[in-house]
Amino acid sequence: MLLTGNCLQLINELQDDIIQTIVTSPPYWGLRDYEGEDEQIGQEDTPEEYVTKMVAFFRLCKRVLKDDGTLWLNIGDTYFGAKGGHWEGGNSITNDATGSNYRLSRKAPPKHKRLKTKDLCGVPWMLAFSLQKDGWYLRQDIIWHKPNPMPEAVTDRCVKSHEHIFLFSLKPRYYFDHEAIQEKAVYAGDNRASRGDSRRDVPLAASMAADSQPTKEFRNKRDVWSINTAQSSEAHFAVFPPKIPELCIKAGSKEGDTVLDPFMGSGTTAVVAQKLGRKWIGFELNDKYTDLINRKTAQGELF
Repeated sequence: MLLTGNCLQLINELQDDIIQTIVTSPPYWGLRDYEGEDEQIGQEDTPEEYVTKMVAFFRLCKRVLKDDGTLWLNIGDTYFGAKGGHWEGGNSITNDATGSNYRLSRKAPPKHKRLKTKDLCGVPWMLAFSLQKDGWYLRQDIIWHKPNPMPEAVTDRCVKSHEHIFLFSLKPRYYFDHEAIQEKAVYAGDNRASRGDSRRDVPLAASMAADSQPTKEFRNKRDVWSINTAQSSEAHFAVFPPKIPELCIKAGSKEGDTVLDPFMGSGTTAVVAQKLGRKWIGFELNDKYTDLINRKTAQGELF
């Protein structure tokens, strides 16, 4: 079910205790300005204002989330007063599929008591700790490693190639199916040659040889997920790679459960939920994405 409008209002239309897991990637602070959208999240003057608004929204989500439910939150960072973050100017870009406009920038931010121009803002951890303070259990920080990151014309730092996926719960005990997302086991001895193992170090070599003897075909999922970014010529500019919601939904819910994505974008979470036998509810502020989302979910398309 897709609902169009302000998430702060739409969340109040849902019944209590109907959502098993929330899987979402909200607009990042200062990254995109959707022209004509007055209620959009991400265009606050300071990261503190952004975090305050996000905490207020996810506080409302507690009512609709089951006691053993979880929140999977993908969030990226930005630089203060720099291109790609909060800076002045920028060209308007039109998405041909929806006709919606956005620009890569906005007005220059006011002076900040902590941040200086070119400072990394630290928004993901600001938000994570604020949600923790608001009563959520912060259970894990998963690193989304991007093998194909967006190119950056920078010469005074490394290119950004990761984002955060935070796992939160309402209670200390919650539903988590670790077996559903297990990965193929890798053993230490498999990489001896690449590490230049020398027989001179007999104890180490012996230990590695012992480690190389497989005991299980699969192991528990690690907290670094290497997943390529997704691209689409007709969808939302920030397309959620399907593998991310797939892992979160598999671990956080059972078939027949309901998944909520309050920042639906191009509808990837909904399509993945359908394919996995889950029901879904999505919010989207920009009504120009409604037709795109409905078509993708009706046809089971990811891109």
